[in-house]
Amino acid sequence: MWKDITQTLDDAIAHWPEDTLFTYERTVSKEQSGSVNIGRIETSTHIGTHIDAPFHFDDAGATVEQLDINRYIGAATVIEVPAEETITLESLETFPLKGTILLIKTKHHTDRTVFPDRIPVLEKRAVEHLALHDIKLFGIDVASVDTIDSKTLDIHHLLYERDIMIIENTVLDDIEPGYYDFIAMPLKIRGGDGSPVRAALRFTGGFENE
Repeated sequence: MWKDITQTLDDAIAHWPEDTLFTYERTVSKEQSGSVNIGRIETSTHIGTHIDAPFHFDDAGATVEQLDINRYIGAATVIEVPAEETITLESLETFPLKGTILLIKTKHHTDRTVFPDRIPVLEKRAVEHLALHDIKLFGIDVASVDTIDSKTLDIHHLLYERDIMIIENTVLDDIEPGYYDFIAMPLKIRGGDGSPVRAALRFTGGFENE
């Protein structure tokens, strides 16, 4: 069975303070139209569970419609690292990584209506470790791969330089560490800097079998 690891989009979902908050409204009712309900959404491209296109932090980077969708489908490893300020190389080295996708669970539950003021981030040595293990997509259960107040976005850039794409705000509360099939497809937005996704995991095995 596939497990949904996507944040539900509604009017209460937390958003970056400078971004467009998510709203959905029904603009035409079935009663009005005689046949269908029609809705409209307004949102930031970085709302809830979403991917970052390189163009988000690099004017010369690829936009969403240029991304290879195969990056967002495949074999994934899920690991759990306590929500310290920094996710270190040492905290990753003990896990046997399989596949090209790594998701890190840092917490068991959070109030997704409140935007965080602090989040754990990878140290640069940890990024190099992922690159050495041929990770092509890195995901985490917080709002960014850099600190909330970062303007230089060093980890975004370092991941990009190592050919590793980014997915943020995954919902891993009820996901146990192990190996999974993974899918999280971005919308094909021409010129887009990011996109919400519907992300899911299917368990394939545990670390105890290694």
